[in-house]
Amino acid sequence: MKIYLAGPDVFRPDVAEWAESVRELCRRYGFEPLLPVDHNEKTPEKIFQANIDLIRKAQIVAANLDPFRGPEPDSGTAFELGYALALGKKICGYVTRLETVAQRVEAAENRSEPPASYGDKLTDRNGLMIENFGLPCNLMLSIPANIVEGGLEACLQSIRSRPPVAA
Repeated sequence: MKIYLAGPDVFRPDVAEWAESVRELCRRYGFEPLLPVDHNEKTPEKIFQANIDLIRKAQIVAANLDPFRGPEPDSGTAFELGYALALGKKICGYVTRLETVAQRVEAAENRSEPPASYGDKLTDRNGLMIENFGLPCNLMLSIPANIVEGGLEACLQSIRSRPPVAA
């Protein structure tokens, strides 16, 4: 079964070593890994199309949903999960720590106290309401994707024990 690995890991300085280690890990669990670094495209348009083509080939998309450059997951990763869901692919994700969106905002804003509230709604430092359903990511990711705590291996174990549901 082919699995596309989405996430900001492609920006790591040790991306080649990371890619080799996750390929081995996926194979150990019986998956054929497809990574965004598996092509040599250099222009934005060609990178986009090559990644789309890899998602189309996969049966599952597994995503690193750790906060990236703020309290939310990488926006490209969120797009890839949405695209995969629209194609009827199985989607799942993983986070290092299973914390709520409110906790992520608190950490990203380096607050020593919890977010302020507006009535019964939590707000960020700009006064904008924080989605507060106790989910690890925005509900548009948390509801369709089975999100597990731990790294990629925990996600692969979860898929093997309880395959994610396709759209």
